[in-house]
Amino acid sequence: MELQRFLVVFVIVFVLFSCVNALSNNFYDQTCPDAESSIRQVVKRAMSNDKTVPAALLRMHFHDCFVRGCDGSVLLNSTKNNQAEKDGPPNISLHAFYVIDVAKKQIENMCPGVVSCADILALAARDAVTLSGGPYWAVPKGRKDGRISIASETRQLPGPNFNISQLQQSFSQKGLSSDDLVALSGGHTLGFSHCSSFQNRIQNFDKQNDVDPTLDASFAANLKKVCPVKNTVKNAGSTLDTTTFLFDNAYYKLVLMKKGLFSSDSTLLTNSRTKTLVSNFANSQNEFFKAFADSMIKMSSISGSGQEIRRDCRFVN
Repeated sequence: MELQRFLVVFVIVFVLFSCVNALSNNFYDQTCPDAESSIRQVVKRAMSNDKTVPAALLRMHFHDCFVRGCDGSVLLNSTKNNQAEKDGPPNISLHAFYVIDVAKKQIENMCPGVVSCADILALAARDAVTLSGGPYWAVPKGRKDGRISIASETRQLPGPNFNISQLQQSFSQKGLSSDDLVALSGGHTLGFSHCSSFQNRIQNFDKQNDVDPTLDASFAANLKKVCPVKNTVKNAGSTLDTTTFLFDNAYYKLVLMKKGLFSSDSTLLTNSRTKTLVSNFANSQNEFFKAFADSMIKMSSISGSGQEIRRDCRFVN
């Protein structure tokens, strides 16, 4: 009898805990109904001043979710006693944090202590995609902000030189499938990369080849001109696809043509399932958009260990 009572109590507590921590599309409908429209306007204004903002926000959200879950830990500043995620090697080039700061300030004026920084980032990333011509999706909300951010944990992020097995393992650890991997790789339709992320493919690739043989020869030759061995141009690099500021399926077409910038792009062709999806998305932008939206909802729902609603996204309360 005692065991039965214990089990009933345990189930009730578990259900209550799940409900408290569950994400919901209408989480702020009563407590801060204008939050989403406010964030959208902030993103729109930022984009009108800086075309690189959408790629920055999308990457920021991805990097947040892959370390400690989607808890806004990537937004925290380093302190004298701790180097935070944003100062970890893969995140040094992250920018546009000010967009989140502006949105947070506006929302705090409307609804103090209600909307988390993690939710603001998830919504801003969605708006960045939609306002760049990409799909719209309803973002599940209700994340809490984390209090821990450690630079060394950014090693968990999948790198531009990962092969298909490494990518699959990295995504699988976050509860994401190979299908999610291919769909989310389509985020590379926006953005720019410095030479350091693909230099290994165009110089001294291996003992037999100076250039990665999986790269189109003319594409590689152009990259060599932009990123010579003794490069002196500080911000030298390449856009990730030919329609840099437009969210579309051009990325997949380029991957099929052996013009994917990173090793992690080209490796999608080395597995039958991922190769089929690359081809499908190259042929149908609608199919890509639907898959991307579905995978973004899944990725943005990776649970974190958030405990609070930060007043300032750069600092714990």
